[in-house]
Amino acid sequence: QVQLVESGGGSVQAGGSLTLSCAASGVNFIASSYCMAWFRQAPGKEREGVAALDSAGSRSYVDSVKGRFTISEDNAKNTLYLQMNSLKPEDTATYYCAARRWCRLPETMPSSSIYTYWGQGTQVTVSS
Repeated sequence: QVQLVESGGGSVQAGGSLTLSCAASGVNFIASSYCMAWFRQAPGKEREGVAALDSAGSRSYVDSVKGRFTISEDNAKNTLYLQMNSLKPEDTATYYCAARRWCRLPETMPSSSIYTYWGQGTQVTVSS
């Protein structure tokens, strides 16, 4: 079965760094075009797209994380990463990995509704 598993979450002080990982299994993303993304959701708030990439090389970031977060992938390991630097308390949320086959990113970040595969989430807490 298709499975996305996030790891790397934790608790850090403001200004610190974390790197999240998302390992994919049960699906061959190399065989087709794809989009992969990181979303986050804080209590009482809607799920928000943070960063996304596609197999054509496009990258997208929400304005609030530009210059601080970097999305990347390791095809050999079938793993997606989110490097988070200069973390702020506002970044506190559960972070989810998402993916979709046969996908190319539009000019703006797509909503969560286009993604068909989701991980269970990893918690990131940033203290002031």
